[in-house]
Amino acid sequence: MDYQAVLEEVAAFARPLVRHGRVADYIPALERVSADRFGMAVADIHGAVYGVGDWEVPFSVQSISKTFSLALVMAQSPGSHGEDGIWKRVGREPSGTPFNSLVQLEAENGIPRNPFINAGALVVTDRLQTLTGDASTSMLHFLREESGNPDLAFDQVVADSEAGHGDRNAALAHFMASFGNLENPVPSVIEHYFWQCSIEMSCRDLAVAGGFLARHGLRADGSRLLEAREAKRINAVMLTCGTYDAAGEFAYRVGLPAKSGVGGGIIAVIPGRCTLCVWSPGLDARGNSVAGAAALDHFTTLTGWSVF
Repeated sequence: MDYQAVLEEVAAFARPLVRHGRVADYIPALERVSADRFGMAVADIHGAVYGVGDWEVPFSVQSISKTFSLALVMAQSPGSHGEDGIWKRVGREPSGTPFNSLVQLEAENGIPRNPFINAGALVVTDRLQTLTGDASTSMLHFLREESGNPDLAFDQVVADSEAGHGDRNAALAHFMASFGNLENPVPSVIEHYFWQCSIEMSCRDLAVAGGFLARHGLRADGSRLLEAREAKRINAVMLTCGTYDAAGEFAYRVGLPAKSGVGGGIIAVIPGRCTLCVWSPGLDARGNSVAGAAALDHFTTLTGWSVF
């Protein structure tokens, strides 16, 4: 596979859509990001990396971080798939509602539908805080190691911006705490959640850091982070829940496990082959990158690679 040639063709296809959609405006720090950006990277399972456009420009990972927090919790919680694990506190089903919705929590006793909506990610962050004592720093260290980029950092401006406009997330956390589904104080959980979302990474960094999902749980150094069945499970939940309440449409178009973020990034996995990341800040009504989804659709069309 000539990845570079494919990426160039994909970029040419997607660029007319780059200014489509709206940059996330409910987080002021994200509203200032230029809508003209587009980058895409592919990291194969052997460590080779290819990119096009703004693929080395850092951006706010936002909800893409939820994939890595879930992986770290599952890696550090033997039996996390069982009765005493994280899946007792968060479901694995598509929500069918916006990522910051409150409506299901009361009817379902404070158990979020899946780990990739905000309520579910708060539960996962809470568990990671219990396991590590410092959820956000643990994630940052992991991402530095897996990406090979020691300069990865939190964006203070983004974290402060989210904290200043985080009433809905605080409401979700307090609501779940009222059902006994948080182990740590709400302010601590919220703080670590915002820090995780504020991490800045490039398409290159994210594609490389997510490689363990394409390698069935093996880290970049060959050590095992997850058992193969756990990597399979994360990929499965990404496929069904990773693009907010548009996961069915995304699976129909792209056919890959993926996780999007309102910073405009999408990470996608082709198990046994490679990991991809695309970034374009213009979002559709459900919070997914317009040009990014089109680029991944075109990539799987050109290569014939999907999980179907």
